Amino acid sequence: MIVDLEVAVRCAVAKCLLELQNEAVFMWTTELENVATLCFKALEGSNYGVRVAVSRLLGTVMATALMPKQAAVMRQNVKRATLDEVLELMATGFLRGGSGFLKSGGEMLKGGGSVSREVRVGVTQAYVVFVTTLGGQWLERNFATFLSHVLDLVSHPRATQTHVEAVYSRRCVSFMLRATLGGLLGEKAQIAAGKDICQAISKQMRAVGKEIDGGEISRFRALQKAVVNDTSGENKAGAADVSASQHVMVCALKELGSLVQSLSATSSPLIQEPSVGLLETVSSVLLHPSMAARLAAAWCLRCVAVALPYQLTPLLERCAERINNLKSSPEAVSGYSFAMAALLGGVHQCPLGLPHSKGKLVVSIAEDLLRTAAQNSRLSLQRTQAGWLLLGALMTLGPSLVRYHLPKMLLLWRNVFPRSQKEMEAEKARGDSFTWQVTLEGRAGALCAMRSFVAHCAELLTEDVIRRLMTPIECAMTMMSHVPSVIKVHGTHLKASAAMVRLRLYDILALLPPKTYEGSFNALLRELVAEFTLTDNSANTTTSLLRSLCHYDDSVLMGSWLQETDHKSIEDQLQPNSASGSGALEHDPSSIYLRVPMGEAMPGPLPLGVSVIDASVALFGVVFPHVSFKHRLQMLDHFAECIKQAKGVRQQAVQLNIFTAVLSALKGLAENKSTLGPEEVRKSALALVMGALDNPNPILRCAAGEALGRMAQVVGEATFIARMAQYSFDKLRSARDVVSRTGHSLALGCLHRYVGGIGSGQHLKTSVSILLALAQDGTSHEVQTWALHSLALIVDSSGPMYRGYVEPTLSLVLTLLLTVPPSHTEVHQCLGRCLGALITTVGPELQGNGATISTIRSSCLVGCAIMQGHSDSLVQAAAISCLQQLHMFAPRHVNLSSLVPCLCVHLCSSHLLLRRAAVACLRQLAQREAAEVCEYAMSLARNKDSKDSTTVNLNITETGLEGVLFGMLDRETDRKLCHDIHDTLGHMLSSLAVDKLSHWLKLCKDVLAATTEAGGGVVAPVDLGKEEDDSEKQDEIDDDIMFTALGEDHNGKPSVAPRWVTRVFAADCLCRIILLCENADKTHFDLAAARSAKAKNPKGDLLVLHLSDLIRMAFMAATDNSNQLRMAGLQALEDIIKKFASVPEPEFPGHVILEQYQANVGAALRPAFSPDTPSDITAKACQVCSTWIGSGVVSDLNDLRRVHNLLVSSLDKVQAGKGSSSQLYSESATTMEKLAVLKAWAEVYVVAMKIKKEAESRPVKEVKAGGGEEEEEEEEEVGADILPPDSLIMLVQPELPSLSRLWLAVLRDYALLTLPAEFSSQLPPDGGAFYTPETIDTARLHYRGSWAPVLHAVALWLSSTSFGEEEAPAPHPQASGAPVYLQGNPVPTQSLEELVKDRMHLMLGVSIEFLCFPRPEEPIEHVMSCLQALCTLLDSPCARTHISEDQLLGVELLNVLHRLLLTRDPPAVQLQVTAVVQETVRAAQDHLTQQRDAQGKEDGGEKDSLCLQGEGGETGELLPGKSLVFAAMELLVFILVRHLPQLNTRVNESPSHLPLRPQPRLPEESTRLVAHTVTILAELSSLCSPAGSMTILPTVLFLITGVLKETAMKTPDNSIPLPVSGLRAYPPPQWTGLIRSSLASVLEYSQPDESRPDMDEVSMLTAMTLFLLSASSEVMGVTVLQRGCMDRYRNALNSPDPWVQARCYQLLLSVFQHPNRALSTPYIHVLAPIMVEKLKGVERSRPGTGTELQAVQEGIRVLENLVGMVEDMNRVQLLALLVPTLVSYLLDDNAFSSAPPASKGLHEFALQNLMRIGPLYPAAFKTVIGAAPELKTRLESAVRANQASSKAKAAALLAQPTVQAAPTIKLKTSFF
Repeated sequence: MIVDLEVAVRCAVAKCLLELQNEAVFMWTTELENVATLCFKALEGSNYGVRVAVSRLLGTVMATALMPKQAAVMRQNVKRATLDEVLELMATGFLRGGSGFLKSGGEMLKGGGSVSREVRVGVTQAYVVFVTTLGGQWLERNFATFLSHVLDLVSHPRATQTHVEAVYSRRCVSFMLRATLGGLLGEKAQIAAGKDICQAISKQMRAVGKEIDGGEISRFRALQKAVVNDTSGENKAGAADVSASQHVMVCALKELGSLVQSLSATSSPLIQEPSVGLLETVSSVLLHPSMAARLAAAWCLRCVAVALPYQLTPLLERCAERINNLKSSPEAVSGYSFAMAALLGGVHQCPLGLPHSKGKLVVSIAEDLLRTAAQNSRLSLQRTQAGWLLLGALMTLGPSLVRYHLPKMLLLWRNVFPRSQKEMEAEKARGDSFTWQVTLEGRAGALCAMRSFVAHCAELLTEDVIRRLMTPIECAMTMMSHVPSVIKVHGTHLKASAAMVRLRLYDILALLPPKTYEGSFNALLRELVAEFTLTDNSANTTTSLLRSLCHYDDSVLMGSWLQETDHKSIEDQLQPNSASGSGALEHDPSSIYLRVPMGEAMPGPLPLGVSVIDASVALFGVVFPHVSFKHRLQMLDHFAECIKQAKGVRQQAVQLNIFTAVLSALKGLAENKSTLGPEEVRKSALALVMGALDNPNPILRCAAGEALGRMAQVVGEATFIARMAQYSFDKLRSARDVVSRTGHSLALGCLHRYVGGIGSGQHLKTSVSILLALAQDGTSHEVQTWALHSLALIVDSSGPMYRGYVEPTLSLVLTLLLTVPPSHTEVHQCLGRCLGALITTVGPELQGNGATISTIRSSCLVGCAIMQGHSDSLVQAAAISCLQQLHMFAPRHVNLSSLVPCLCVHLCSSHLLLRRAAVACLRQLAQREAAEVCEYAMSLARNKDSKDSTTVNLNITETGLEGVLFGMLDRETDRKLCHDIHDTLGHMLSSLAVDKLSHWLKLCKDVLAATTEAGGGVVAPVDLGKEEDDSEKQDEIDDDIMFTALGEDHNGKPSVAPRWVTRVFAADCLCRIILLCENADKTHFDLAAARSAKAKNPKGDLLVLHLSDLIRMAFMAATDNSNQLRMAGLQALEDIIKKFASVPEPEFPGHVILEQYQANVGAALRPAFSPDTPSDITAKACQVCSTWIGSGVVSDLNDLRRVHNLLVSSLDKVQAGKGSSSQLYSESATTMEKLAVLKAWAEVYVVAMKIKKEAESRPVKEVKAGGGEEEEEEEEEVGADILPPDSLIMLVQPELPSLSRLWLAVLRDYALLTLPAEFSSQLPPDGGAFYTPETIDTARLHYRGSWAPVLHAVALWLSSTSFGEEEAPAPHPQASGAPVYLQGNPVPTQSLEELVKDRMHLMLGVSIEFLCFPRPEEPIEHVMSCLQALCTLLDSPCARTHISEDQLLGVELLNVLHRLLLTRDPPAVQLQVTAVVQETVRAAQDHLTQQRDAQGKEDGGEKDSLCLQGEGGETGELLPGKSLVFAAMELLVFILVRHLPQLNTRVNESPSHLPLRPQPRLPEESTRLVAHTVTILAELSSLCSPAGSMTILPTVLFLITGVLKETAMKTPDNSIPLPVSGLRAYPPPQWTGLIRSSLASVLEYSQPDESRPDMDEVSMLTAMTLFLLSASSEVMGVTVLQRGCMDRYRNALNSPDPWVQARCYQLLLSVFQHPNRALSTPYIHVLAPIMVEKLKGVERSRPGTGTELQAVQEGIRVLENLVGMVEDMNRVQLLALLVPTLVSYLLDDNAFSSAPPASKGLHEFALQNLMRIGPLYPAAFKTVIGAAPELKTRLESAVRANQASSKAKAAALLAQPTVQAAPTIKLKTSFF
């Protein structure tokens, strides 16, 4: 039955037998051969499903025969098969196939092979199943045997009967190797396998060597001819051997290349081990007589260079050297040029590039080869090909390198072709067949290099260059017409070369704009049409482009055209177009340097015959839209004629090609937005297309449908569309045959697809009704498939217009799902597409609860359920995508508890599309409901153990779904799938990582800990539960090796250790976890808090508790073999340092938690500075070093030195200058590294200076550190460890002289590089200090990343050395580039003045250029660095004079800062901006003062007086753009209005404006900012002349009073808001009015008011007092104002809030003491009596709190001062008020002991004051005391008690000095 004609039966039988073989021992013992033979037969004429099923059966049976299941062996004595027997059996299938041959597709292959290809492909899959079943460890042990067997297959003559067959066999063998070796082995085992492959290659080479050495050179030539042309030479046996060996070589080298490339940098042991000699072995193949083998070796070298970029330059040099030494060997010239071309093509995958000089080397070799080609006829062909190949490869290096060689190239190109018609004629007349061959090859090569130039150097294609390229191209076009006659004369062997020229010509023309060769259209089109209509071609070659031009979704109709599967690379052989899937490098050597198409492992150009047709079809599509209508019509008619003429198979071929070309043309029209043409053109096209809709070939019908749709799109007229639709309707109503029904139903679908719902709306009803009827046609499943497919297209394109037809369509879909037999998988696939489209149409409505919607929804769910149960994986994938759609629109209605387990099962499916669908669905679910998804997946794992485990083999272990996904990353190679897995894990991480921290960290750790030592064995998972306090054991290696096998199978097959790509992803996850924790909760970074939280809730999980793990993971990653992983590890380390640097260690106060890990950090960084490390890693490590040194974690200088020394060593490397010894990477890599080092130093220096500055301002505080006893304890503990404040500076100091020079050089380079393009002529021709002119574009990026810290460092250095005066005036560094300039070459030294000026211009220029327009992607740190640099710079006097001398400079700076504020928000930036503004304003003030002083000395020469008045001069006019004050005002007003929008009166007046709610208080940062701004505002007036200040004052005062009004609010802690530190002004007469009005507004604001209940009185009083104190009595003496002020004070004194009282007393004190008596007297008169009253009342209500006590004390102080102010005669009266009040505060003994503290305080205060007043005014005091005896007694008893309590204290008190010295003004008036 397994060979039944019905495909479905074969599948089912194979599945039955697969189950049966578990029980039936005879199947894999006695009947083994018969089973195998049956399987081979079943594979003949099979489809994909059968191949998968049968190969599973065959592979499993073979594996069981080799290693039977234990139980079966116990039962009966079974003879086990040996490995050789089993492999032998499989090989018969591969080489001989079944017995009968069903020659499918044989005619396409001219005569058909002996083995049907389906069998070969099936057996190939069976090999893979066989090895996979036996497992990775088996493969590891038996790899050598397996390899030699597999390579023998491809060397067998039966496998390589024709060239195409040989390529097919090679692809099958490569597939076997890649699928087993690539997937089953861990990295260590792969390296071992690589060694085996190397040995196999060298063994083959030795064999070939013997063969060749036997004969003299001529035999060798003949032999080579025999191999290359596959013709029978005289030495058949030798040729056959070389031929066999070439295929073995290709397979082995291809696998070796893939292996090295997938291992990437982890393959270094394989390359470096001398015993293996990989590079020698591979290079030796470059001399192999067969071109295919040489190309494979070149490709393998390219893979090595991409995996290990440090090999690139040495390999290239070695090849160049060999090609020069072995110029006379044709193989060497060919082989080494292939290798060089391949290496150049790999450069784009090596981010560090290639030294520029290597480009020059290649050009010189290529030129030399081309020049010497004619000298020796034996070598001319190879030399010509090699020269052009190298030039083509050179072009892939891109414009920056090619630019230098372009003139030479243009010349070479021009000289290859004849200059004129005459030369061409002459050429035809002479020459023999050999010279013609060389000529044609040379021209093909030249065109190929041109094409490479156009493709890779687009920016060099100026009009002029295109014009010069067109000369040779037009020659080539003309030459094409002469070639046929040349071939007639000289023989047909020139055909191949001529075809190559045409291919190259078509390729380059397709890349150039068609306008450039309009003149040659006629000739060109003739060639193109002849090409693909096979006019001069007897073979029936078909193009391979049809598939890519048809719509991807239509693959279901094309039957044999497979969708993407894991077997794509071998299944391609079975496709119906010519030579499909037979791509091989030898078909087109130039592909060795081109980029590899997506998803391919290696470029595989198709055979020349197919490639030319492909190129002609593609070019036809480009040219067609530009051709006149007349010619279009001619061509379309010609096509119809060609199809008519051809017969049978040839007709099919011609038709396929023509249709592909027409589709290509229509696509070109659509892209160009041009139309098809007038009626007759349309008619002709329509006739062509309609004819093919009834073609028996389904592929042609598909193409015709597609063409029809495209035509409708291009014509775009409703009538035309209607006509086409109507035609199909009529046809479908009448036709009964399957062919026309399928074709026309697709036509309807395509019409809708390309015209969309609106354009074809009126046909919707008819189309749907017809298609629904066709879909029910049970007689033909093909009709059902096509009808349903079209229906799906219509539903998709109609969108909401289809809503009315949803119900009938849905019911039909359900009915068919239930009635169509499951074996018709295509119908079910189309039903799935329909269901998906319907769900999308209904869309969000699906959430509703109406009856109809519920029905629709349940129908959809039922449909999905039926499809989920289907056996075909594509149908299951469709079901999953439908459920995914449903979940998007109606998430509540999709049952995750059943869906998620189903998806988890599919993750292990053997079908790529099903795995893709499952992961895509999980990705969507994880976005919304990650927790539930993980939960259901885990439950699946738990249930699995409870039931018996016969259910699907599931890989979910305790690591959950995440673990399975991480495991999949190691096995999957499909780009899209891996991308989705990354996303899914990312979503899960975002929503779960913070809650399940240890789980995720363990996952990452297990992945990262899988170092390469771990090979295949599986160790038990590490227990991360124990707290890692055993830090001394941490360096033991065992922990690092342990890892858990992800997704273990049940039969104990260990899975592979995570590969480097997965480990890199895990390291990225680590960084994401840290970031997520940071955003979630700050406790994650606080050890003390974390420990207490953990104690409260042991389940809780905080990041800081896992710090040792984090450090260990970063360390493992940073010291790995893989470069990408090292980068990720260093990044993680930097993140950890940044986030945890300031976390204190609770057990050792004064230390931080990271300190204990300094050894790990040092150890992680050290390897990155070894000489052989790539530049990008060293650069990253520098960044980490500076972060570590600057983080302040390490306090001991000796410990810091370890890391510091790394930076010192790399600084030496920088100082070695440009001419450093051997260069492996491009110059821009060197630039990157040097700049990284200098940037790191700059960052360290900035931190060091900051610490130094803080240390300088600290000692003042430490004298009176009585407050913090803790601090003192700390210092005693730390003792010796505490850092001297300038320790870091000590580390940087010795390097500063050289550093400062290098830094200035960096800035100078950066300044030049930021010049706009039009100044490029000003750039130094030989580059800057750190970049070369060739790499200028990449260098820009590196400078952009590192200039900011350097700028800040230079600013600090300049201002600390006052512009480098302390250094000997440095010679100006020459940009010569050689290391000379660093020692300072003899340049005429500049004067210090000029030097300062130069440096100042440089610094300001760089800063202003950047701040003008900081790119949005620039990090905010750059903006901050730049602003801080400006601030620092303006600290130094030189800079101040510089900026104030040229006022426009200052104005420009302020304007730029204003712009910056508009674009950048963070408060830190704004504060820094105000700091710069303040410095600028102060600089201007100093300058003005200096000038005025100087002027004063010059006896007041009146001439200049104007400019000295300040801005505004006599008129007071400030010019915008010229005036510094104006610019500053603009900026400051902006900040104020930004933070206090209420200030803007315009806002309040606009009608749209709602009355403002009282604003909440400003945040702390804004408060600081506003305060700063107000301070600067107040300073501005000093820059103006009197008239000028009048211009700005109203604004200033308005703003300040406004700020006062807005910010004066009560605060809980009674601190005065900062902004209320207002004005100090020296008013000239004009100001009076202004000042008065502003005081009036302050008074008005301070009126108590319901709308502002929380107004802060204190602030208003303070402001008022400032006005009073700073203005004259004339200003303030106005009654209204005076009365207002007194009211305010009176209110304050009566305030219930003691704090307000206390402040009021303080302010009054300052008013009373005002030197201008006229001002103070009225206030004393009014307010003193109120004060006395208040103080007298205290006796009755003693103060209860400290604040109240303070208020009373302040009051008494005011009174005392008044006593001091009056004259002696009046003093008694005042004392008579003061003394009784004080005495009344005293308590008697009993009361004192029980009194509250505040009351006691009052008692003591009163007593002290009395004891002080007594001696001050003895006479008056006596008088007062005498007058009241009860006072005296109270006073005495208190004094006695006090003395008894402590005499010493009293003595000290008496000796206290007075609080305030009495002012000298005596008041003449008495107050009473």
